[in-house]
Amino acid sequence: MPDAIKIMIVDDHDMVRTGLRTYLMLEPKFHVIAEASDGQAAIEMLAGFGEEQLPHIILMDLMMPGMNGIEATKTIMASFPDMKIVMLTSFLEDDKVYGAIEAGAVSYVLKTVSAEELIYAISGAYKGMPVMTQDVSQALTRGLRQRTSQSGDEGLTEREKEVLLLIADGQSNKEIAEELHISVKTVKTHVSNLLMKCELEDRTQLAVLAHRKGWANRT
Repeated sequence: MPDAIKIMIVDDHDMVRTGLRTYLMLEPKFHVIAEASDGQAAIEMLAGFGEEQLPHIILMDLMMPGMNGIEATKTIMASFPDMKIVMLTSFLEDDKVYGAIEAGAVSYVLKTVSAEELIYAISGAYKGMPVMTQDVSQALTRGLRQRTSQSGDEGLTEREKEVLLLIADGQSNKEIAEELHISVKTVKTHVSNLLMKCELEDRTQLAVLAHRKGWANRT
């Protein structure tokens, strides 16, 4: 990683932005290049940047006056599809976690994480790797389950949906087999089918990215 990771902070609280900026600038590999107090301001700022000025990572607050983090993420990803957005928030509601990931955020991080965990999340996002704590992953799973049950999804078989949700819960093939009363070999077949349908190679990212293929919204 020869160059510094350029970061934009979007948060409506001055003290939060100041604290994040102060800490992140202590890391040689991070460079905070911009700050915005709400989603609309962030979008307008990005629109004025040249390609070389764009941040690599946006730390996005969720609940802000005006345009919230989810709406801002949707708009930014439509114009800058390669942008890496990390939702940094105090909220753990299932629908908010699912909504943020569906909008295009790479990771969903609570403001209660340690400094080391935040560094890890930013570094992971830079590489395109989702980073989530267990409680966030479980909230995403519940959100995915609720959305899938409401969607009449025909993209996956019912068994594949069950396997997908258990993967998102962090269960191994053996644990999935035991819970669904099927063989480990059958689980491996379902996992392979899921990866093929989603055009992914990493099962860790499967539950996070599967809905982006439109499965949860397909009728």
